[in-house]
Amino acid sequence: MSLRVEIAEVRQAIEDDALTPCFQPVVELHTGQLAGFEVLARWQHPQLGPILPRNFIALAEANGLIGILMQQIMQKAFQSSPLLPEPLLLGVNVSPAQLHDLSLPGQIRDAAEKTGFPLHRLIVEITENGLVDNFESAQTITHELKEFGCKLALDDFGTGYSSMSHLQSLPIDALKLDQSFVSVMTKTRESRKIVAAIIGLAHSLGMFVVAEGIETAEQAEMLLWLGSEFGQGWFYGRPMTADRIPAVVASIPQKLTARPLDSDDRWVVSSLEAEPAQRLAQLQAIYDGAPVGLGFLDCNLRYVSLNRRLADTDGLQMSAYMGKTVKEVIPKAFPFFQPYLLRALKGEAITEVEISVPSPKAGEADKTFLLSYQPALDEAGEVIGVSLAAVDITERKRTEDALRASEDHLRYMIDLNPEVQWAMDSDGNILDVNSGWTKLTGMSREKMRNLGWLEALHPDDVEKTMKMLVQALQTGKAVDIEYRVKSVDRGWRWVRSRGSPRVGSAGEIVRWYGSVEDIDERKQLEETQRKGKA
Repeated sequence: MSLRVEIAEVRQAIEDDALTPCFQPVVELHTGQLAGFEVLARWQHPQLGPILPRNFIALAEANGLIGILMQQIMQKAFQSSPLLPEPLLLGVNVSPAQLHDLSLPGQIRDAAEKTGFPLHRLIVEITENGLVDNFESAQTITHELKEFGCKLALDDFGTGYSSMSHLQSLPIDALKLDQSFVSVMTKTRESRKIVAAIIGLAHSLGMFVVAEGIETAEQAEMLLWLGSEFGQGWFYGRPMTADRIPAVVASIPQKLTARPLDSDDRWVVSSLEAEPAQRLAQLQAIYDGAPVGLGFLDCNLRYVSLNRRLADTDGLQMSAYMGKTVKEVIPKAFPFFQPYLLRALKGEAITEVEISVPSPKAGEADKTFLLSYQPALDEAGEVIGVSLAAVDITERKRTEDALRASEDHLRYMIDLNPEVQWAMDSDGNILDVNSGWTKLTGMSREKMRNLGWLEALHPDDVEKTMKMLVQALQTGKAVDIEYRVKSVDRGWRWVRSRGSPRVGSAGEIVRWYGSVEDIDERKQLEETQRKGKA
């Protein structure tokens, strides 16, 4: 059976009040919460069954019936308002043919007042094509609707007759992103860029965006990170009759399981593209306030942006970088950076690499940088550039090298000391000792750390030595202990270990420092004298 209908049938359906509204859910992409419904006209033909709107709306427009058709649909939709709790919105479509009828705002207001539906929860959707021949009347109509409290949306943006002057001259609150863009945005980069540009344009003009025709989670997720606030489509629900509204209102929000930003940064890049005006200002503020040098390179390693601190690291003006390659700006240093940049262009994240390069100033010593390179990926995972962070650590390295040399010199001087020098923590664990202990006992410095030094003691002296050490740790009094150790010649030699605590600002002991003195000759002399007296 043919699905074609005649104008007489459309007229009869209107006279019989046979057209009914259906409601398609509109959701907040970020939360999955229901934001409202768009009202769509439906006709159940007695013989042909469901008739698509495109098969009867055009006939109604061409024959002057669209006004009464809209009135019937809108009136029935408003009558369902008790099913729509605050603050859910309701969107209704205005035909291009109606934009010459200056009584339209009054008709909408009267219909809403009869059912008690508040106009601040109504979104009136108009199409771009409807503005071509009716722009002056459209201005009058839209401004009057705004005075009533209605919100206004420009439907099917980008698919018809587009003029930036329309966005500037009309009090538009929202742009509706056409499904023709949404359906292919996950497949082609060009479509993604168009979507990003439309969203960015809307946001730069203070408008919000409703994306139509969302059929997959991937589309919804991409739109979310591109910056679209709202969406509708089969992924969230098909148009439904009014009796199903309560179930949808009560349903659990279908929140997106979006990728975490720290695991897939490509969405961040896309969202930055979506709002070039505001986000550029935000990025510049972040750049300028960062304590490190920051910059972004395109795939040809040309500087796209940078902050003042990065320019200062090379002693150049910021203008010397823009549009030029790294090799052009810092030719001497480029070979040192190039391997890491090429790896980043292949998608590898490189963090905290220490690189020393020749200074750009003649006669100046080499400079040392701590560098990180992060590849930037688009929605398809393709590398579109490299973000770099640089910290000049030249002075820090010089200080560290000087300190290391000083420590090595001090250790050398300590090792020349004939006595054994040691350091111990507050719990009695030996932290370090000079080479004198190895010369005396043959035990390595590593083995004697903590309590390993006790292995060198005479078995009869271990208990007494530990008892005196514990007493010193508990009281904070100086250590002074005599005991025997096995020397390198395998004989037992008497030594005397003395040390004092280092006290912190709060009175706590933070370290013990001391030395071990060889007293074997003295002990042997004392033993000889004792035997002589005996």
